[in-house]
Amino acid sequence: MNKIETLCLLCAQPLQSVILWKILLTKQFQPTICDRCSVRFELSQTTTALYQYNDAMKDYLHQYKFLQDVALAKVFRQELHARFKHEKATIIPIPMHPLKQRERTFSHMEELLKAANIPFIQLLEKTTAETQSSKNREQRIQATPLFRLMTEAHVEHKEYLLFDDIKTTGTTLRHATEALLNAGAKNVKSFTLING
Repeated sequence: MNKIETLCLLCAQPLQSVILWKILLTKQFQPTICDRCSVRFELSQTTTALYQYNDAMKDYLHQYKFLQDVALAKVFRQELHARFKHEKATIIPIPMHPLKQRERTFSHMEELLKAANIPFIQLLEKTTAETQSSKNREQRIQATPLFRLMTEAHVEHKEYLLFDDIKTTGTTLRHATEALLNAGAKNVKSFTLING
């Protein structure tokens, strides 16, 4: 056993990691946050999300997405890997509008999947740079289509799984589902990191 001292990605306190054969042989990831930070995240009671939205998740999302701390993509990699490693459906992360991606410098949904070593494809592109969080519930529900197929994208008649960061009204996932079903997908399901 070798000990490596790293820092918690959220609170910067020392994080004692022990490299065990089990971790190396079972594709488990080294922890990136301390136990004190980990227990602040509330597990979701649904099967369609990992966590519930709470103050800890609000802080995480702010630091990850808006302060552009891409290293935080690793925080939930073990949980995401466990959820998706046997997934039969083709995974599609909800895309960002190109202007938003340039502003943030990375696609936060793709980075979460990459950190968890989960394969994915992209078939959709966002039609507006406007975020759903800037709208009220009524505006979200009545929004014009948020997604279209990418140029030369081919949607097969099979099952797809959309992956997004947070579900509040479900508008984003509904629009993406409609775009895929209208293009020939057999079935579209969804999963989110957070249930809002």
